[in-house]
Formats: sequence, structure tokens, C-alpha cells
Amino acid sequence: MHLEFTQEHDALRKVVRDFAEGEIAPHAEAWDRDHHFPVDVVRGMGDLGLFGIPFPEEYGGGGGDLTMLCIAIEEIARVDHSMAITLEAGVGLGATPIFRFGSEEQRQTWLPDLCAGRRLAAFGLTEPDAGSDAGGGRATAVLEDEATTAVVDEASGDWVLNGEKAFITNSGSEITSLVTVTARTGPGEISALIVPAGTPGFEVLPGYRKMGWHASDTHGLTFTDCRVPSDNLLGELGRGIAQFLEILDEGRILIAALGVGCIQACLDHSVRYAKDRNAFGRPIGANQGLSFQLADLAVMAETARLLTYQAAGLYDAGRPSKQAAAMAKLHATEGAVSATRIATQVFGGYGFMDETPVSRFYRDAKILEIGEGTSEIQRLVISRELGLPVE
Repeated sequence: MHLEFTQEHDALRKVVRDFAEGEIAPHAEAWDRDHHFPVDVVRGMGDLGLFGIPFPEEYGGGGGDLTMLCIAIEEIARVDHSMAITLEAGVGLGATPIFRFGSEEQRQTWLPDLCAGRRLAAFGLTEPDAGSDAGGGRATAVLEDEATTAVVDEASGDWVLNGEKAFITNSGSEITSLVTVTARTGPGEISALIVPAGTPGFEVLPGYRKMGWHASDTHGLTFTDCRVPSDNLLGELGRGIAQFLEILDEGRILIAALGVGCIQACLDHSVRYAKDRNAFGRPIGANQGLSFQLADLAVMAETARLLTYQAAGLYDAGRPSKQAAAMAKLHATEGAVSATRIATQVFGGYGFMDETPVSRFYRDAKILEIGEGTSEIQRLVISRELGLPVE
């Protein structure tokens, strides 16, 4: 494939970069320090149309493609990973399952607010004892008649949901409207349900103490005899895991774009610092021990970008992209972790201070190798796509 951006892509990049540098960058360090989730800025991203980029105009979306969403995420990640993951999860994990698998009534009910950024949705797959083993979840949902608690057929009654979910992004903010969750609905059967925020029996636990992403909204969730109507089933009965794994294939490309933004930011900050910082009578960038690392970092940024946008281009063209998505996520996220280590070393003692962006990036980057499929899972996917008999 030949990677080439359109004028529309370039225009979007400029708009998002201006917003990120003007509305996010000046405050990111304070939000990180105070563990503050800036709802007003999230709504500002909504006003720009970022949450609606890949969805049809009939639902309030922009009718764009995945490449455009990657551009938006990359540009925001250049200044703040917390706001980048808020966008990525809000679109890729929150709204996309509703659009992809929801009924027309569910789409009309939820998507307009999600596309506008007035509301956020979350994706409840992970459980305390079920991460990479997505099929190992223990949450259950049983159809019951509210009056008799007798098991009834699918056309009537409520789903009674019990269980826990862990590490769920965008699940407890003041603008969260729903969480889609997987639960066992029968022997060997896992389905997906829409649970509106505020439903009795649905409890959002206190926010986690995290290494990074301090300005993002992340909670554990519990469901205790939580009743939702039978028509809150999302997609087909028993297809919950398959549906969510399909969503993750797309999400891996978006996480890769976040990694690209991280690598590029580390390169930009490090090059500027290496030109300005003097030691032994000359800029530290004059030393090959440092300049060669930055040369490697430039190559890393370029290769991560090429893999990411090739995967996005394949997806937009309707071509197979599973392997490309796994390769992009693996390379870009492991590259991001390496880039933050290099950048912190370039900054020396200042890089260890939380007032510098590279310190924040260092703490934020590690989760990229874990969320939406670990690096090990990406290698497993790639191996299987190569036809190897791996388990």
C-alpha cells in the first residue's frame, strides 16, 4: 500500500493539533497531578466532532473513516495520553459496539449523544479474574419475570445481571450514559447487554490509584441483581465474546495511533532539549551517544506511523486487517515504551520530575502494552495469521 493522506485528513490534523496545543497541553500536567477528569474539554472534543468521526451523519456522526480517527487520537496523544484514551475508548469501545451490533432503536437512542460528545459509553469485558482470557468471565445474566422471579423466554422479562468488571475506562464520569457488558446467559454462552448508568444494582467503585492516565476515568464495576429490559441485549444471544473481539481488532489500530503520538512527542521534546541543553561547552545533541538514540527514535516514529496507517487503510478499504492491526499495536506500543525511556534519559534529572511532559509520558506509556490486548496476545494473533499451530 502507498500511504497518502487526503486534504481532508491534513485539515483535520491541523484542527485537532491546534485544539490539543491550545486547550489540552497547558493544563495536562495539572490534571495529571490532581487526578482531574476535565469534562469541559471532553465536551470540547465533542464540539469538534471527534467522537462522531467514523459514524454516519444520520446518527450525528461525521461520516469519516478510521484513518481520520487515528489522526485525531495521534494528535491528542502528542500532548496528553489521558485525553487521547478518553477519545479512543469513547469511540472505539463505547459507541462502536452500539453502532456495529445494536438494533436501530438502540442506535437512535444512544448514538446521537455519544457522537456529539455529550455522553460517554464504556466497554465492560475485563473482570478481576478474566483479562486476556476473555471467555473466562464469571458475570451472569438470567432472564426473569420481575413479579415471580421465574425464568422466562427471551421476548419478555428482565435480564438480572450479577458480577464484576475491572479497569473500565469512561465508566464512572458524570457524563457516562451506559456500559456494555458481557455475561454468561447460558451454558457455554456469553452475551452482551447494555446497562444504562444509574440502573439500580449497578455500582461504580472508587477510581483506581494508577501509575499513569491520571486524568482518565477508570473504575471497577459491580452488578448485584441489576435488572435491565430484555431488549437491552446487544447483538445476538451468545455472540458477546465474538462481538467484543471484533471490536478489539479495530481498537488495536486506534491504540497504535496513540502510541505513534507518544513516540512523536518524545522525539520532538528530546530534539528540542538536545539542541538547547549545553554540557561541557556544547549542546548535548552534539554527542553521538545521544544523537544516535534520537536518530533511532525518528526511525521508530516513522515505522510505527507507517504500520498504523497501513492497518487503518486496509480497514477502511474493507480488506483483511487483523494481522496488520496486531502488528501495528505491537510495534507502536512497545516503541512508545522505549521512546519514553529514551526521552527521560535525554532530559536527565529533569526527566524524572513530574513537571516535564516526558515524565508523564513515561508513566502513561506502559499500559499501552497491556490494554486492548497485551503484547503477548498480539504475538499470538500474528503467529496464528502466519498459519502456525499455536494455542
